[in-house]
Amino acid sequence: MEFINRKSHFEYYFETTYSAGIVLSGSEVKSLRAGKVSFNDSYCVFHQEELFVKSLHISAYAFGTITNHEPLQERKLLLTKRELRKLSSKITEKGYSIIPTRIFFSEKGLAKIEIGLGKGKKHFDKRNTIKEREADRDVKRKYGL
Repeated sequence: MEFINRKSHFEYYFETTYSAGIVLSGSEVKSLRAGKVSFNDSYCVFHQEELFVKSLHISAYAFGTITNHEPLQERKLLLTKRELRKLSSKITEKGYSIIPTRIFFSEKGLAKIEIGLGKGKKHFDKRNTIKEREADRDVKRKYGL
């Protein structure tokens, strides 16, 4: 099962992507497996040399008890120190952001999140993206691909 942040590829140019582990509680994993996740306006920030994802909405588990999780809490991402240093040095440059692009489960059954180091697109870049997408769609319609 995989959840993709479609809006991120429209809003950002991504230089590199990293696959990171994410610290979740049991009810959060169950909600993820049920497909109750939303990427709207989610982003990553550094707190004391650790990377956290903010505004990632994982709905409360329907069959949870009083110990259910908060839907919008910050969640820690697990990366190597070298990757964290690279990201923190790049993020200090103007215009760079760390954006979650997809959430998936690894072969071992662990929840992973793919984050991308990206630069925001300008308005005219977004128009070019729309034109390219429409041209591809027209070609597929015309030739039945």
